[in-house]
Amino acid sequence: MSKFGRGTGFAITALVAGMSVAGMSWAGVTDKDILNDQMTTDDVVSNGLGPKGQRFSPLKRVNTDTVKDLRPVWSFSFGGEKQRGQESQPMVKDGVMYVTGSYSRVFAIDVKTGDELWQYDARLPDGIMPCCDVINRGVALFGDLVIFGSLDAKLIALNAKTGKVVWKKKVADYKAGYSLTAAPLLVNGKVITGVSGGEFGVVGKVEAYDAKTGKLVWSRPTVEGHMGYIWKDGKKTENGISGGAPGKTWPGDLWKTGGAAPWLGGTYDPDVNLLFFGTGNPAPWNSHLRPGDNLFSSSRLAISPDTGKIVWHFQTTPNDGWDYDGVNEVVSFDYKANGKTIKAAGTADRNGFFYVLNRENGEFIRGFPFVDEITWAKGLDKNGRPIYSEAHRPGNPAASADGKKGKSIRAVPSFLGGKNWMPVSYSKDSGLFYVPSNEWAMDIWNEPVSYKKGAAYLGAGFTIKSLNEDYIGVLRAIDPKTGEEKWRYKNYAPLWGGVLSTAGNLVFMGNPEGYLMAFDAKSGEMKYKFNTGSGIVGSPITWEMDGEQYISVVSGWGGAVPLWGGEVAKRIKHLNQGGSVWTFKLPES
Repeated sequence: MSKFGRGTGFAITALVAGMSVAGMSWAGVTDKDILNDQMTTDDVVSNGLGPKGQRFSPLKRVNTDTVKDLRPVWSFSFGGEKQRGQESQPMVKDGVMYVTGSYSRVFAIDVKTGDELWQYDARLPDGIMPCCDVINRGVALFGDLVIFGSLDAKLIALNAKTGKVVWKKKVADYKAGYSLTAAPLLVNGKVITGVSGGEFGVVGKVEAYDAKTGKLVWSRPTVEGHMGYIWKDGKKTENGISGGAPGKTWPGDLWKTGGAAPWLGGTYDPDVNLLFFGTGNPAPWNSHLRPGDNLFSSSRLAISPDTGKIVWHFQTTPNDGWDYDGVNEVVSFDYKANGKTIKAAGTADRNGFFYVLNRENGEFIRGFPFVDEITWAKGLDKNGRPIYSEAHRPGNPAASADGKKGKSIRAVPSFLGGKNWMPVSYSKDSGLFYVPSNEWAMDIWNEPVSYKKGAAYLGAGFTIKSLNEDYIGVLRAIDPKTGEEKWRYKNYAPLWGGVLSTAGNLVFMGNPEGYLMAFDAKSGEMKYKFNTGSGIVGSPITWEMDGEQYISVVSGWGGAVPLWGGEVAKRIKHLNQGGSVWTFKLPES
């Protein structure tokens, strides 16, 4: 195979079992490796280039002066007919890239040649119920294991050399609507994962498993009223009710099917020893059926990695009636104010507001809109709680003449959010957040609904519309200390992939039109673009090998937009699906 070409797709698992490949050796990934990931530039061993999720690299060989010469060196195809949405962030360790594809597949690739070393395909049962495409966002690495979650709600650990299953654990019942789509988080030898499935009336939870054995360590439900558990010496012990009492902020028994799925995964800050997970929408969408704040839905949770205890919470959309999940990543960062260092956390919510919190205690520091229009709320109060515009809450079906459909209203942003899953980047050099966002509205109305296991549990209808003829997506550079937007790049199609910033004064991201793009981090000037042949909805990475800096990104259009996008989906129906990894570097000196 040529140096630049399609991956062979030839599985050589049997040949590599128990031996190194092309002179490579696996040293194994440690907790220290993961904690230091942002500064160790010869590998990428965590989702987010470090557990804090800043997605910033100190590499600068590729910079605003040299990026124009960036060239592809190889492209690897996932192959087959399983193209769909490819939202993975690759990992790189000891000369091998580990990357997931749609339909719960994992690939190991030689980073020097682009050749496949092994492939693992999960045997998915009939009846899986992913809400938002058959995507997977990546693996976790620990020791000699490659760990990922599957669409039938299992955690699977593979041997990094061979791709053979080491352990497999059922996290939840896929027949009830559960699935796993996020990259697991690895903290102190534990695999931390949330669950997907909020549209099916599941009960959200975050759980920790022993990375070596797969044994459950603790379980923390994310809906008020459910009991958490901790396992020690083979014994299961109650670990406190989430929220302290059943149904305190829920009417009747709705807390038993309350949703609040932490489907995106989390981040970890070793400075305060806390996990940060966001939770999804309350179920059902029809908010008139569940008056109250509906804890802990549409919230950010700080959780002890040792016990699973909820240390603090911050709810972005109490009594959510628009599907404004609060799952978006919490990124730890520090800044100076009045001579003091503030341990802050930044998060851009689907509801259109950017929040800066004190990550030690969850206190609200400031919040501001990061999109051009918000209708559902008039602003935030001094505690960060939204000031609702009740005229822009979908109407109660019970108040209609026939009781079948509530008043339809126009809401901005749409339920796909001012920002959805696609991760931001924070640059320590510029002090800015780079936020992939979208400008769109929706018509939304409520309908009666009742819970049935394994069935969609919405109680709402909707149509999504663009706010502008010439663009939907906007990449924004935002100062978290002031809320000021420093620059923006407008994109015709919605942005649905992650962002990477580097010390080379560059910001990388891809768009659905297929381009990997690089921008000047301070001015926003586009410095580079290359078309990968399919829409990019994955997250780029960078690392160095033999003195050269590499950039990699997964290409393959799909995800929630073409499935849920309404009128917006019609505008982008011509975009081609795909499934490949592209790797770039500068020409050799």
